[in-house]
Amino acid sequence: MKKNIILLVISIFLLLKPVYSFSIEPDVFIQSTVNRAAQTLSSNLSKDERIQQLKNIAIETVDIEGISLYSLGSHRKTITDDQLLRYKEVFKNYFLKSFSSRLAEYSNPEINVYSKKKINDKYTIVQSKLIGTDKRPEVNIDWRVYTNNPNNLLIRDLIIEGLSLARTQKEEFSSIISSNNNDVEALIKSLSNF
Repeated sequence: MKKNIILLVISIFLLLKPVYSFSIEPDVFIQSTVNRAAQTLSSNLSKDERIQQLKNIAIETVDIEGISLYSLGSHRKTITDDQLLRYKEVFKNYFLKSFSSRLAEYSNPEINVYSKKKINDKYTIVQSKLIGTDKRPEVNIDWRVYTNNPNNLLIRDLIIEGLSLARTQKEEFSSIISSNNNDVEALIKSLSNF
């Protein structure tokens, strides 16, 4: 009987161990992510190779689909399934191209994570600073990390000096749709042409 209980406890531990062994704190996740990006940017890779590496990092760490749906705002209630599929695809390409090409211009960005604040079970805000140099000022960057699955943390937003990039993008997308008779196709076309 005692041997069976010991085997049961060991079995439960082995089943649960992977859950804990892969979880990571949001601040460690962000620092690790920015360190990977900085290493890529300071490498001897060509610009195209750096861009591809940055895209790979984004695919692993950013909730691109979640951001795409948020950016669509209330229009996602009226979009057809076909439009939604096409929108998600062009958004992903737009996001990766925009993100990687902007970041590829930086050399040796140093970002230090200094705190985290749990908002609820789904979100944690991680606060960091882009260290200033003689060529650029210090910049405060907050990262909205989706923590619903502790084994798969994802970045949902960047808040730079108090300005939410996701909210800004949502407003921009809404403006494009509104100025085109509420036709989501105009946004899909605009993102495709980016």
